Amino acid sequence: MKHHFSITWILLLTLLTRASAQVDTLPAIHHFSVSDCAAYGESNNVQVKNALLDYKIQEQVNRNVKSAAYPQINGNIGPTFNPNVAVQSFPNFIAAATYGVLIDQGVRDGNGNPIKAPADYGYIQAAFGSKWNANVGLTLSQILFDGQLFIALKAEKTTLLFKTKSLEVTKENIRANIYKLYYQLAASKTQVAQIDANITRAEKLLHDVKILYQNGFQEKLDVDKATVQLNNLQTEKSNVENTISNGYYGLKLLMGMPISDSLILTDSVTSDLIKNELLNEGNYSYENRPDYQLLQVSKKLGEFNVSRYKLSRIPTFSLSASFMKSAQRNSFDFFSKGDWFTSSYIGMNINIPLFDGFAKASNIRKSQLELEQTVNQIEGLKQSIDNDVAQSKNNYRNAVASMDLQKTNMQLAESVYEQTKKKYEIGTGSTTEIANAQADLRVAQSNYINALYNAIIAKIDFEKAAGIL
Repeated sequence: MKHHFSITWILLLTLLTRASAQVDTLPAIHHFSVSDCAAYGESNNVQVKNALLDYKIQEQVNRNVKSAAYPQINGNIGPTFNPNVAVQSFPNFIAAATYGVLIDQGVRDGNGNPIKAPADYGYIQAAFGSKWNANVGLTLSQILFDGQLFIALKAEKTTLLFKTKSLEVTKENIRANIYKLYYQLAASKTQVAQIDANITRAEKLLHDVKILYQNGFQEKLDVDKATVQLNNLQTEKSNVENTISNGYYGLKLLMGMPISDSLILTDSVTSDLIKNELLNEGNYSYENRPDYQLLQVSKKLGEFNVSRYKLSRIPTFSLSASFMKSAQRNSFDFFSKGDWFTSSYIGMNINIPLFDGFAKASNIRKSQLELEQTVNQIEGLKQSIDNDVAQSKNNYRNAVASMDLQKTNMQLAESVYEQTKKKYEIGTGSTTEIANAQADLRVAQSNYINALYNAIIAKIDFEKAAGIL
């Protein structure tokens, strides 16, 4: 009985764990404004994430450069085994010294004659060294002065600022695309509402035509025409809804949001929202553009690069030191009794560049030319910004004017349709007139939606060009 009770609890715990895991993986529901979507995208978009990683990578690059300014300390330990100690051949100085002593002392040979030194003493072959050698030591080196390293350390903050500005450029591009797609999807509600209204009209017209047909006042052809119009509208609605659904997928992909999550847009598109930047006449600054800021930082890095190569012409100073213990044995017994011999040194190194085939001069000139290119790019970007602002401002004004005109035209087409329908209802109009009025209305509605989308894009393009997005 106890065993059965334990199994029951295990099964219950397993079910609860699975249920909890399913809850954790349920798609999330997001009610987002356009600013919420932009903020989400700036945190989750893949390009933004990689730009942020570029910043972190640069931090590690700077750490690597900075490490050269610190003392470099290395330890080494290594036993060496010599199976065959090297043999060297050298003049027999021992025999020469021995004969010299014998001659000085007047020693005679076995025949009673004074000993004479031979003309050639020959060579001695001997093995110098031991079977086992061991070395344990520390080495230290420290750069005292290096002009290029000094500039690299000075440019550390600027390199990080460059990555920060690159990140801001990426964020702005992502934000602009999110704004465009968000407002287009928000405006699509107007398009769907128009199609629904058209479907309602078409259903009412089909109902009236059927009644007239049943009473003998209309032909079967009129019923078929009204049915075709209704079917076309329903197909149009299905296509628009599919396009909108794909648009939501695209927006979530742009934001870095899981496709399975639900995204509900809380902002709506109004005329005031679209027109709110029309009053900004010429109020823009180059400094507001992230790409301009990026080029300014790039110019500063170019100046550092020129200075770095110029300082490569002056001497560099470094300190080096070593402390070592060494031992020689005929067997591997370094941990037993025996002598360990100490050696050490401290030295200063001065590297004076004298001639390198004009490589330094070439690098200096190259970096100066690259700096000139950056300056030219800045001037070119200023002209481009002026052009972007002027063109986007014109496009913005024209798009707003076109939107207002198409809205008025759509309202007029709605009025024409309603009047034509009333004429038909009292018997003074025909189904052909109604069909034509309905077609004109749909064209006017389509033109208005296109003008609305264009106005949204033109507004965002203007804000991006002026650096106020």
